[in-house]
Amino acid sequence: MKKGQILEGYIERVDFPNKGFAVVEDEEKKVIVKNTVPEQKVRFAVNKIRKGQAEGRLLEILEHSPEECQPACPHFGVCGGCTYQNLPYEKQVEMKEAQIHAMMDAAVDGDYIWEGVKESPVREAYRNKMEFSFGDEYKDGPLALGMHKRGSFHDIVNVTECKIVDEDFRRIIKAVLEFATDTGLPYYHRMRHTGFFRHLLVRKAVRTGEILIDLVTTSEAQLDEARLVEKLTGLSYDGKLAGILHTTNNSLADVVKDEGTKILYGQDYFYEELLGLKFKITPFSFFQTNSLGAEVLYETARSYIGETKDKVIFDLYSGTGTIAQILAPVAKKVVGVEIVEEAVEAAKENAALNGLDNCTFWAGDVLKVIDDLGEVPDLIVLDPPRDGVHPKALEKIIDFGVERMVYIACKPTSLARDLELLQGRGYQVERIGCVDLFPSTYHVETVVLLSQQKPDDTIEIDLDLDELDATSAELKATYQEIKDYVLKEFGLKVSSLYISQVKRKCGIEVGENYNLPKSENARVPQCPKEKEEAIKAALKYFAMI
Repeated sequence: MKKGQILEGYIERVDFPNKGFAVVEDEEKKVIVKNTVPEQKVRFAVNKIRKGQAEGRLLEILEHSPEECQPACPHFGVCGGCTYQNLPYEKQVEMKEAQIHAMMDAAVDGDYIWEGVKESPVREAYRNKMEFSFGDEYKDGPLALGMHKRGSFHDIVNVTECKIVDEDFRRIIKAVLEFATDTGLPYYHRMRHTGFFRHLLVRKAVRTGEILIDLVTTSEAQLDEARLVEKLTGLSYDGKLAGILHTTNNSLADVVKDEGTKILYGQDYFYEELLGLKFKITPFSFFQTNSLGAEVLYETARSYIGETKDKVIFDLYSGTGTIAQILAPVAKKVVGVEIVEEAVEAAKENAALNGLDNCTFWAGDVLKVIDDLGEVPDLIVLDPPRDGVHPKALEKIIDFGVERMVYIACKPTSLARDLELLQGRGYQVERIGCVDLFPSTYHVETVVLLSQQKPDDTIEIDLDLDELDATSAELKATYQEIKDYVLKEFGLKVSSLYISQVKRKCGIEVGENYNLPKSENARVPQCPKEKEEAIKAALKYFAMI
């Protein structure tokens, strides 16, 4: 196998994030091909070989999977926004659950309760915020306004029929594209660093229906503000137009950056409601993009945290303080730490808006600020950015020694890395569940409950060694010895739960209440066939069966 080679393969499985593994005839190793689903037959070009692992660029789907369906969006496959619109929603959730469950099984030491993936309450038109980019669909083509093409940093595809936003978003994007085209002004070229139109940011409150529109340009030309306002106020909306804004951004980075925002119409904020609380949202506020899904996420986190009465809670990486304010009514005090100063000011304003006087918010890096907080928490909530928690900050967090910690992760690979350190310092994973905030994409939020056994959590027992049958099967090998054997001989990590399940199948007595679920609806993972056979081999090796 070599770079540039055109091959055909069968997609055996898809791992997070969006990594399909293609089995190629007469090739020993599988090839990673993105934007595929299991059971497809595909043609691809090998474009990378790194550390013995080949990666391919999808050229053509030769045979569709029997699980596929007709995508609802006409832009799917060209637009880089969605990955799984060609799968029924139930199959999307099933695939996400399998991916994250496998990752967590590999990352967690010991047993835990796996609670699966909670579905998004809405599956289409679920986003409350979109950032569209100006560009062209092909070199020197007409002006386009939409999303980046799949696999491209430069080309933009018009998404006037996008299905993950509602009709108001689609009306706005069509109107702004018409306006920009009529001006004759060019889009900002990210390589040449010249041009005028850069981005269009649209936000809409799900509960109130209020809409903010922010056109982002450079200062290279003069915006016809009156004409833009006339164009947008003349539209018919299902919601209510709260404000039209113009943001100037001359930075070289291809991101929406506020270097000055002018209100052209109305105001620069609206209010959104979440779990009975009100939140002031500005164009650049951090707020979960699926409002109804966020309610499910925060309710899940709240249930994991458990009893909070008379407790001091640290909400680290607190953003605009959403989680802090949801917990504040049932806690003694909540302390939030966030590095973005604007988000901290918004959190303070929102807390006052909701009449919460037991929330305090600190601006700064968690790594540095955590030393200055002046109190010790009873519980900690971690909701870090995609890269997870800085190892040095995590060490300081662990040093607080709280009994319970809840970690909310938007990137499971970062979570898996951080769990290694947390477990190495005495924390054990009790429960893991996911919430799908991003239908049609590979993204998913993961919530983990960790607890730490205190040194005084001990019991005294009287043990008569003479009564022990040292030849009984259950004493021939410890669970750890079985785990070590399976890892060494088969390269598989197995949990104590899986070992106990296989022991039961083989007629070996194990604890009667071993790892029973902590709630009636919790799902206890069942040992996969491959791991069951490996565990049986270990039991035979240790003469237990």
